[in-house]
Order: sequence, then C-alpha cells, then structure tokens
Amino acid sequence: MRPDRDFTIFKCGDILLLLNELVERGMKLGLIMNLKSIIDCHSHSNYSADSQMLAHDGVRSALGAGIGGLAFTDHLDIDYPNREYNYTFDFDHRSKFLDELRNEFSGKAKILKGLELGFQPHIIDQAAQIVQMNDFDFVIGSVHAVDGYTLSENAGYYQGKNKQQAYLRYLEEVYNSVVGMDCFDVIGHIGYIRRYAPDEDRSLQFIDYRDVLDMILKKVVDKGKGIEVNTSGYHYKGLGTPIPNFDIIERYKELGGEMLTIGSDSHQARYVGNSFMPVLQRLKSIGFNYVTYFEERKPVFVKI
Repeated sequence: MRPDRDFTIFKCGDILLLLNELVERGMKLGLIMNLKSIIDCHSHSNYSADSQMLAHDGVRSALGAGIGGLAFTDHLDIDYPNREYNYTFDFDHRSKFLDELRNEFSGKAKILKGLELGFQPHIIDQAAQIVQMNDFDFVIGSVHAVDGYTLSENAGYYQGKNKQQAYLRYLEEVYNSVVGMDCFDVIGHIGYIRRYAPDEDRSLQFIDYRDVLDMILKKVVDKGKGIEVNTSGYHYKGLGTPIPNFDIIERYKELGGEMLTIGSDSHQARYVGNSFMPVLQRLKSIGFNYVTYFEERKPVFVKI
C-alpha cells in the first residue's frame, strides 16, 4: 500500500504545481487579480479598546489572504461619549512594537502605523497636535459620535429621529469633519451609521442624500484627500455592500476623486482582507485603475 500512497501524494503535488502555474499565468494575462501589492488599510489590533486581535495574527491573516500587508489603524476617539471605552493608546509603545513586527516580517509583509481618528468638533486642535507629534504613516478621519452621542448604541442619538433625520444629521457631521480637520488622509466608512441604526432598512443610497453627499465628496476632492472603501459591510451585520455604497463611490469618481483606500475594518484576524477581490473588481469596472495606501503620510498608488 505504501507505493499507492506515494503515488497519490506525487499526483496531488503535480496538481498543486499546475494550479499555481495557471494562477500565475492568469495574473500575467490580467484574468486573475494579483493582490500581493494590496494593503488592508483599516485594521485594529489589541491596542484598540474594542479589539482583541493580536498584531501577529493580523499579519499572518494578511499573508494567508494573499495581500501585501496591512495598516494598524487603532482608535483615537478623544472624549468618547461612552466612558466604558478608552479609545486611546500608548503611541510610543505601539510604534516601537510595530518596528519590531516590521523586522520580524521583513520581506514578507508591509506593516504600516495607522490611526483612526474619531472626529468631534471640540477635539480638533488636540487631535491635530497628537498627529503632528507621532510617526503615523496614515490617518483615517471617522465620525463615530454625533452631538455627544455614540452611533453604536441604539439609545440616545436615534431617539426622536426617523431614519432620514438620523442619517442626514450624521452626514452633516461627516461634512463638518472634512471641513474642520486637516490632519487626516482619507475619510473613513462614509455610511458608518448603517452598521448600528435601528431601522430594518439600513441602506444609504446616493440619490436619497444627494445634496449633502455631494458636499462631502466635493470637499474631499478640493482638499486633495481620499475616501475609504470599507468592506466591513460584508461581514458586519449582513449589510451586503461596502461602506460607502458603490453608487457613492461612482459619484466620487464623477467629481474627480482619485484616491481610494480599501480596508476591512477588522477587529478579528479572520476578517483581514475580507471581500477584497470582488470589491476591487467592481472598482475597476467603475473606472478606478489604482487604489492607494499611505507611507509616511504620502500616497502610494497600486495598480488594480
């Protein structure tokens, strides 16, 4: 029986070699998308108060997903309304830790020092000072709280508002963040409210909020910033689309928008790089030839 076993292993090995060769040929011909230069630009390690993902596990998951690396964009939400969460971290400690991680995975994965900065009007100056004093590669500007309420809790913000009122006020605050802050590179997950709104229909279509979305996107373009395509909608509460929706991304393109980052918003290693292939294919069909990541706060364009 031993020769049969050896023969089976030999045949399986041949099949794997053939599959690898077919994949490589497909990439060269443009039939299969090569993700090896793509960076997951939104992930949270256990330096974020709401994440237990170990950075090592995140990097290994990125490699397993076939992508080139990831940016650890841990949370900084100054004066966050929910006092149960302390959304800050020791910046120096994490910086040194990520330097060590870079050395460990040198030549295997690109590891970037990111930050997800939560906007509130009264923290702008303090946030800008923190960004200036630290060695972040990349900063996402996000809105997680509006009018002193978190968006991730059903109570508070949503009381006394119908869906249109809640979504419109949120989008107004996203616009305020683009206007009021300069220390960010891209605006994160436009449509974040969809993940938590109590409505059965949590869609956020461009046509329903055209005026305010145009204001946001035009200001992003005017300031030379970018937007994030956040794939958490595919693994978070079954939204079934990225955040923002593709129709909003199409409008961004129409208005002259060029810089897009793609990020999983993973708080668990298994979601790193999630749904990147179909999203990148759709972005290409919209007319985007490149996605972006940032290194030392400078954009790097990667061909799709």
